[in-house]
Amino acid sequence: MPSRLAALSGRLSLLAALTLAGTVALPAPEGGFAPGVPLALADDDDDGGDDDGGGSSRGGRGGEWQPKARGDLRSLFRWPSRDVRRAPVRRAVVAVPDQTPNEIVATGLDDDAIAGLAQDGFVVDDRVEIALIGGEMVRLIVPQGMTLDAARAAVSARSASATVDFNHFYQPQAGENAACVREGCALVRHMVGWPTGEAGSGVACLKPQRIGLIDTAINAKHTVLANARLEVLDLGGGEGAPSGEQHGTAVAALLVGAPGSRVPGLLPGAELIAVDAFQRFRKSTDIANVYDLVRALDLLIKRDIKVVNLSLTGPENLILKRAVEAAADRGTILVAAAGNDGPNAKPVYPAAYEDVIAVTAVDTARNPYRRAVRGDHIDIAAPGVGVWTAASISGARQKSGTSFAAPFVTAAVSILLAEKPGLSPQEVEAELMKSAEDIGKPGKDAIYGWGLLNARTLCGSG
Repeated sequence: MPSRLAALSGRLSLLAALTLAGTVALPAPEGGFAPGVPLALADDDDDGGDDDGGGSSRGGRGGEWQPKARGDLRSLFRWPSRDVRRAPVRRAVVAVPDQTPNEIVATGLDDDAIAGLAQDGFVVDDRVEIALIGGEMVRLIVPQGMTLDAARAAVSARSASATVDFNHFYQPQAGENAACVREGCALVRHMVGWPTGEAGSGVACLKPQRIGLIDTAINAKHTVLANARLEVLDLGGGEGAPSGEQHGTAVAALLVGAPGSRVPGLLPGAELIAVDAFQRFRKSTDIANVYDLVRALDLLIKRDIKVVNLSLTGPENLILKRAVEAAADRGTILVAAAGNDGPNAKPVYPAAYEDVIAVTAVDTARNPYRRAVRGDHIDIAAPGVGVWTAASISGARQKSGTSFAAPFVTAAVSILLAEKPGLSPQEVEAELMKSAEDIGKPGKDAIYGWGLLNARTLCGSG
């Protein structure tokens, strides 16, 4: 009797083990995993499909998953179909250094100074005339064994009038991609009373304007941009991998997406002149160095662009500061994302420069974006959480970040300049701040600046 009980117990143990193996050890069924087990999918939007949070694509009758014939225990069961929320893959964050490890950028060096630096072991990697600052910008390779601090001091010592700094890196300011179902994938421009025309096209009283954009690559073949007045300028001379199209496409679509499309632009009739100043860093993120940013800004100023969107941030840099000041002196308004480093982070640039309009992000309830940088330099708030815009290949999705708040202010500036072309950068900023809706502490504060952008007054309707 005991032997029979032992045999039965062994068989039951074997059956339990096989059942468990069929549940957790065998390949996952096509179309989903077990009920209650989240299915992790990549969170990038380069999958070639519509990223609009549509329904499940799994087949089967009566809403059930139909298993294929398999030689495993799972084929004995039919799990009911259920929508599986796309859980984003949290990829390892690749640390981006503050600057290139062996480069110095300088302006104001004459030929004698450059020759002397060559004798000291510096190598001129590139040099270009920058009309914006009225002189030449030089990129130098630091002698082997010399620290960057020592190199900067050595270059500065060659000319008292030179502006010298590291070749700092800057990054786009996109945060997490929010998931939405169809009824939740709505435009958020109503928050600021954006003027709309027929079918909500956003063209009422809005005159086509030229807008500058410095960003990543843009998918100009995206359906929402197919008929846009879009020109992408090539900096040339890039040695790194091409930048991704996610960020630039999303920002461009917000500005000039086709009316009546899934992402109607704020100014669909405007001409957008974009410069791709970025390159891919370790196949994970996009970066732009200050040398290329200044070249990009110079290209736009040469085109007589009066408003430029800068949805990017990085460290303070003397070369960039000089270029920003020169652009403002020429009457160009620069609009920049405040940054997504968090409410306790230090200010980032170019947003923190005095001559730049710093834009933070809020959600539909007017709460501040949880990752937005705060500080006395913040000028104004705009929608930037769950903003419906283009995915990089096709379709659309919600995106969050101060990157997607900045285009609202850029578009508003463009309209103000169309109505009053003679406004200086300071006067444009004053107009925006005067009409902003104060949603924080009375007056200017470190969270919302002067308040939420108010577009109702742009066409004289508010």
